[in-house]
Amino acid sequence: MSERGKDQQVRGMTAAEREAFLLEPHIAVVSVASDNGRGPVSVPLWYDYTPGGDITLITALDSRKAALVRLHGRVSLCVQRTEPPRTYVSVEGPVVEFRAPATLDERRALAHRYLGPEAGDAFVAATAERTAGSVLIRVRPEHWLSRGAS
Repeated sequence: MSERGKDQQVRGMTAAEREAFLLEPHIAVVSVASDNGRGPVSVPLWYDYTPGGDITLITALDSRKAALVRLHGRVSLCVQRTEPPRTYVSVEGPVVEFRAPATLDERRALAHRYLGPEAGDAFVAATAERTAGSVLIRVRPEHWLSRGAS
């Protein structure tokens, strides 16, 4: 019998299950097509999600990934839980907003999601100079792939 046990079956998630999963503060591995014959660029990032809406990312404007996102206008991201039962949601879609810089309030909201208010405020204060060099990327989910335990 598998490590999941006799009573657990792996299956695709419902839309409501996918949304609930994305609302949890997992780390997303974001991938964007590359250039010059290289493989896709895949990097871990914090993200935010609005149920039924878009996924928001913030990254450095001068990064290779940001340049490729601007060039190609599409990204994929995969969010997973590594402990059993392993589950994941993978999303692919167009970039519907690419805006620099991300505001201090947008950076703060994302830091609060992952670190809580006190540590999030401390992180944003310690990295305040990054705001000017950041970009907010909003992705509209079009294609979904997921696995969850029933």
